[in-house]
Amino acid sequence: MAHLFGTVGSHDLPERGNEVTATPTVRRLIVFTLLFTLVVIGAIGLAGLLGRLLETGVELVRDDTASLARSLAFTLIGGPFAAVLWWVVWRRAEETSEQDSLSWGVYVAGASTVSLVTFSSSLLFAAATLAGGNWSPQTFATGVVWAAVWLWHRGMSQDARRRPLCLRSVAPILGAAYGLVIGTGGAVTTLGLFFAHAIHGLAGVDTFGQPWWRNVLGALVWAAGGVLVWWWYWVRKRVQFAGGRLAHVTLAVVGILGSSVLMLAGAGITLNSVLRLGFDSSESAARILEPLGFSLSSALLGALVLAYHYHAAIERSVGIDRTARLLVSGVALVAAASGIGVIANALLVPFGIPLAGSGVHTLLIGGLSSFIVGAPLWWLVWKPAHRTDFSEGLAGRRIYLIAVFGLSAVSALVTLLVLGYRLFEFALADHVGGAFIDRVRAPLGLFIATALVAAYHFSVWRQDRAVAPLPGKQGTIDQVILVASGDGVELKRLIEEQTGATVKLWRRKTIGSQAPTHSSDSHQDIPSSGPPLDLLAEALKNVKGKRVLVVTGSGTAIEVIPLAD
Repeated sequence: MAHLFGTVGSHDLPERGNEVTATPTVRRLIVFTLLFTLVVIGAIGLAGLLGRLLETGVELVRDDTASLARSLAFTLIGGPFAAVLWWVVWRRAEETSEQDSLSWGVYVAGASTVSLVTFSSSLLFAAATLAGGNWSPQTFATGVVWAAVWLWHRGMSQDARRRPLCLRSVAPILGAAYGLVIGTGGAVTTLGLFFAHAIHGLAGVDTFGQPWWRNVLGALVWAAGGVLVWWWYWVRKRVQFAGGRLAHVTLAVVGILGSSVLMLAGAGITLNSVLRLGFDSSESAARILEPLGFSLSSALLGALVLAYHYHAAIERSVGIDRTARLLVSGVALVAAASGIGVIANALLVPFGIPLAGSGVHTLLIGGLSSFIVGAPLWWLVWKPAHRTDFSEGLAGRRIYLIAVFGLSAVSALVTLLVLGYRLFEFALADHVGGAFIDRVRAPLGLFIATALVAAYHFSVWRQDRAVAPLPGKQGTIDQVILVASGDGVELKRLIEEQTGATVKLWRRKTIGSQAPTHSSDSHQDIPSSGPPLDLLAEALKNVKGKRVLVVTGSGTAIEVIPLAD
């Protein structure tokens, strides 16, 4: 009986411990969710009241009483509750457990990002509208109120005693990405309007219903505002030196992938317009030249943004450099494969019904433009004629090959099903022979392109696998415990690529710092410091053991200690 009660008690204790441990987490989740909701409600109400005050010729009480009542309720109820709840949270923020909580970091990062996007977009929209001859007081009021919210939360993140210790670099990284997106979009629109005005002027066509400079001025406002936001975070807040996965992913997706898509799309449309102008007479010259201005600006600015961030990726780390090359290669491959599919589609047009052949030149030129733009860039970045250096980490290359093969194989299978459906549909119905070609030429062209891509990348994957063994088969190390100063993410990635082992990263506590040490990637503000990557690779070359302890300092000191099983 005693043994039975002892067993029951031993099972109860962990559950009670888990309940005690989970209570602060649940409490923080509820409190910060409620605080964020109340802040949004109060800001909406205050912006509504300020907008009514700025509007001329509107009586505050008689005009739109429902909207006024909502703004008053949001302001006078949501605002005070938000202030009281924030005061309670701010008082407890001095505790180390509160500063270190994930909920506090998520709230500050989320509120800062939302307020940044809201106030900047509202103020830029109001300024662009004013440049066009109109005035939007409600939008301006929204921007002013949310700018105050952003400054409020920025002050929280800079308070030395209460600022969150987790996710401190999330808001700056997202802010830099947001500024880059709207800045590039505004610059593309500004330069595109200039090019379009010049091209239409040479063609003798006026397609602008109002003075063209007003549209240019409005787009220039967005461009300047976006560049200012980007510069504030990228240069002033040193996001360009931030480490960690979020910084690398944002740089790869926004700076590399987004700009390469913009560049290739603009270059393809530009080349298509030029070729159609010389070899396609199905439409007028003004109609063909209509997208040329914006496509040319997209190609130029996309190439500029890509070149800058590609250089930043090269300087940041070897891993992100390889990722950037793979992303550009993937985008170029999509453009080239799409061109092959469209060319195959166009070559089948003469075999269909004669009416369907009227647009063969347009279709063929579109396919050639996409292929001519994508194929050379893919060849330059992927370098299929060069021998692969297997001394580098191949994890990213293998993931790229498997992803491309998988996606293209799935696409080929889907188009094959469409072809089968068209075939059986034609066999069961009564149609003339040319109708069958018109039904299958589009999916057949896509099937040819995707099948070629899948076959090529599968063959490359098999060759790589035959020459270089899989990671984890290269050594006898199963687990590495890395104790590093600074960020340590690049050291961790190098060990994973070289040994194939799982790596647990622990960061050394800085002497004299009040902040506790963590093993997460939350502290990304300071660039990683430690030994060079080549020294660490040399130290791990001949190490044997299932578990290994690696200790690095701020200089070049490295200590590798094999641990007993």
